[in-house]
Amino acid sequence: MPILPAIRACLARAGVPYQELHHEPTLTSAASARARREDLGIGGKALVLKVGEQVALFVLSAACKLDSAAIKTHFGVKKLRFVSAAELHELTGLVPGAVPPFGAPILPLALYVDPSILANRRIAFNAGSLTDSIIMAVDDYIRVAQPTVFRFALTEPTSASPSEPGEEASRP
Repeated sequence: MPILPAIRACLARAGVPYQELHHEPTLTSAASARARREDLGIGGKALVLKVGEQVALFVLSAACKLDSAAIKTHFGVKKLRFVSAAELHELTGLVPGAVPPFGAPILPLALYVDPSILANRRIAFNAGSLTDSIIMAVDDYIRVAQPTVFRFALTEPTSASPSEPGEEASRP
């Protein structure tokens, strides 16, 4: 099942209200926030990483940067890297920037969430494409996604901090 319909079905089964938006293609977290007319901080940046020999999904506020040392320490590994675009496509059928913040049953990946997500009442994310987004309550997201939560963001979310290397900060 394609990702967006799978997310819709999952949220419907759980009785979760959400807002769905269709927008121009967005390649960065800042562009997604602008397209959604939302603060960068509520964006859920979903990163697929190879941690040692395991591949997993890590979600943090789009206003934060990844603390790779925290992940290495948590898992007791020395190697950590982003999966390549080809690996991402093979694992999920998605392109970078389209990954939603869900593990099973949406994506076949272990799911980890940083507390920066919990600092907001809402989460916004690209839902399987660069042109479709969902905005929903964080409490509902946590209940449905059932992630493991631990700190792996370098900073608390702010709308003024860059979310990705080389990405400009966005102010609504």
